[in-house]
Amino acid sequence: RQTVGEIVGPVTVVSGKQRRLTFIECPQDLNAMVDTAKVADLVLLIVDGSFGFEMETFEYLNMLQVHGFPKVIGVLTHLDHFTSMSQLRKVKKKLKHRFWTEIYDGAKLFYFSGLVHGKYPKREVLNLARFISVQKFRPLQWRTEHPYLLADRMEDMTPDGAVHEDPRCSRDVCLYGYLRGSNLRPNTRVHVAGVGDFDCAEVTELPDPCPCPGRGGGRRHLAEGTKLLHAPMSHVGGVRFDQDAMYVDIPDWKMQYSQAGPDGR
Repeated sequence: RQTVGEIVGPVTVVSGKQRRLTFIECPQDLNAMVDTAKVADLVLLIVDGSFGFEMETFEYLNMLQVHGFPKVIGVLTHLDHFTSMSQLRKVKKKLKHRFWTEIYDGAKLFYFSGLVHGKYPKREVLNLARFISVQKFRPLQWRTEHPYLLADRMEDMTPDGAVHEDPRCSRDVCLYGYLRGSNLRPNTRVHVAGVGDFDCAEVTELPDPCPCPGRGGGRRHLAEGTKLLHAPMSHVGGVRFDQDAMYVDIPDWKMQYSQAGPDGR
């Protein structure tokens, strides 16, 4: 129950006692679509119901087929633009069969009616969230045999003096994120999408900023305190772990200061 003003970078949430989900928004850019197709286990294909399928939609589906074709769920939006119910049913049926042609017969398709006070109806979002939380993802062979990391935070560790002397000097960059696939070993070559190949100097295991509660407790649903959200690029999460320190962000509206005494202390 936390509002994120602006989505920047990956957003990780705890969806179950042993499941953690990371969401990332893919822009309509060819390079971004290729990069997300490499790491996505589940794709939420958002389609404007009042407009229909766009060319970028079919291009992205072709990219997914090349990279193993992970599970795809369709979401139709802007359905409140239709004033006639008969026209709405006709458009739903047409888009559903077109979606099935591209994916497979019976592919799941959700319908979002429209925005209410800037948000989609809670019941429609809840139905989608519950369906995602119980999905079983098919493991892809290439991903299980290779380590890969979706960075949710980046820090430039280059000394300020070196950058001041030569702005184009070699940089030391530290990337934080969840490692998936196989094990990542130090002193190996890693490929940064859109940048190139680099040497990995060090790999360090840090505490989980968004841990799963695990089984037990006698409760089928998550307690309110275990519904964690981790989005460092969006300045959401509260706790950040570095190699030698831990930072806790406390909003100003949660701070309570004591009144100053007569002497100003």
